[in-house]
Amino acid sequence: MEMLANRIRKTSRHLAKWARREGISCYRLYDRDIPEVPITVDSYDGALVINDYRIEQENGAWLEDAAAAARAATGAEECFIKRRERLVDRQAGHQYEKLDDEGVRREVREGGHTFLVNLGDYVDTGLFLDHRITRAKVAAEPGPRMLNLFAYTGSFSVYAAAAGKETTSIDLSRTYLDWATENLALNGQRGEVLQGDVRELLAEARRAGRRWDVAIVDPPTFSNSKRMDYTWDVQRDHVALLDDVAGVMAPGGVIWFSTNKKKFHLDWTHQRATVTDETHATTPPDFHHKPHRAYRATLT
Repeated sequence: MEMLANRIRKTSRHLAKWARREGISCYRLYDRDIPEVPITVDSYDGALVINDYRIEQENGAWLEDAAAAARAATGAEECFIKRRERLVDRQAGHQYEKLDDEGVRREVREGGHTFLVNLGDYVDTGLFLDHRITRAKVAAEPGPRMLNLFAYTGSFSVYAAAAGKETTSIDLSRTYLDWATENLALNGQRGEVLQGDVRELLAEARRAGRRWDVAIVDPPTFSNSKRMDYTWDVQRDHVALLDDVAGVMAPGGVIWFSTNKKKFHLDWTHQRATVTDETHATTPPDFHHKPHRAYRATLT
């Protein structure tokens, strides 16, 4: 694991300077750069979070060796290991299920904002680092009203609220909406939070004549939540979803759509929309593999 340690040591020195300039305390140190070591290593204010992407994960000693190398290279005292299961091997929403009850909650900084993360209790920490640039771009869009669909812990809403927007955050999970409310309060902000199925709440909003100026749509790849009476597949269902979103957008409004499905193809066209691919423009410099696909649609 000496090659891994050397790579992380070199990257850590380089990124530490960049992070200080940018006011960022959480970033990716290693992104599956060595084919034989398919893991990612993220630093959250000095604590490491390692994600194991190997298809075969029986060799626990291998992962422990990799973690030891990462700690030695960074001097980190804390290290949290997450084993990422392939979608075909896990239940939908697995990344949001509670795995432990360690309560390892921290405050981290990004873009002048503060976010609560949980490093040990879930597969994901509560802050998707690959959307750092996307969050800033969404917040910079014109217009006073912002809609955050599949809001998770509300990071997009924090950015938008700090930019002076009225925010509406929608998610199925009360746990994550409470977390989003905490994140807003931590930054001296407030916003509307609505629990429920996105498609149903969009239909209600359209009937009520509600309109937003900018929307961020970042759905799961797949879901069969017990709180929905249907299954969701982003490739199959994104066209209908984006049609619904367009129905609640004000003239001149902007929709941002993102997915982490690797082989995703955007099939959506709309007579009011002009769409651009923003994947490259929203990929942070600390990510070496394409972490998501992102698109921006301007509506007439």
